[in-house]
Amino acid sequence: MAEQAPTYEMVEVKAEDILAERQSFYGAFMKGTTWSIGITVAILLLMAIFLV
Repeated sequence: MAEQAPTYEMVEVKAEDILAERQSFYGAFMKGTTWSIGITVAILLLMAIFLV
């Protein structure tokens, strides 16, 4: 069985593409962080109300 040499197709990566991807990831990360902090504060407030 003959093995075939792998071929790689080189595609030019532009800085604008990388920047757009990182900005969208950062936006999603910040939204998730904001929601998790808000939920944590809400849980702590409910605990303070009902457990004290």
